[in-house]
Amino acid sequence: MLQALSFPIRKECPPGACTCNRELLLADPHADLRVLRLTREEEKRLIERIERVSSHAELLHVCERIQAQLGLVLKIAPGSNEVRTVRGLIIELEDRPGLCRKIRQSVPAAVRRCMDRHPEIVYAILDQHDLFRTG
Repeated sequence: MLQALSFPIRKECPPGACTCNRELLLADPHADLRVLRLTREEEKRLIERIERVSSHAELLHVCERIQAQLGLVLKIAPGSNEVRTVRGLIIELEDRPGLCRKIRQSVPAAVRRCMDRHPEIVYAILDQHDLFRTG
């Protein structure tokens, strides 16, 4: 039986277009439903917020807020090969039930656009992973 919710949730994707398992999430009475709060309007606001980020500290804060409010983990780390551009970074949302395929693509794309405008964020991430430190 599906749960009755007291907050608006994301509309379901067309059949076959997504593998979010939204129905299974709604059927589980003990499931964490925070991810469903990310409606299309809220997704647009989140993307705009990410694109406004101008520092590494601000990006970390946004990542913490995403995890606290939606239960989603945004991973940003250097790739296994040489990092020459923003494309060399691994930016992904951890997969979990209820997370739409479009969101798994749009959030990392927004982070990349932000980093394209503010390359100092990329340098801070590389430094955080000891790629620029000496000794």
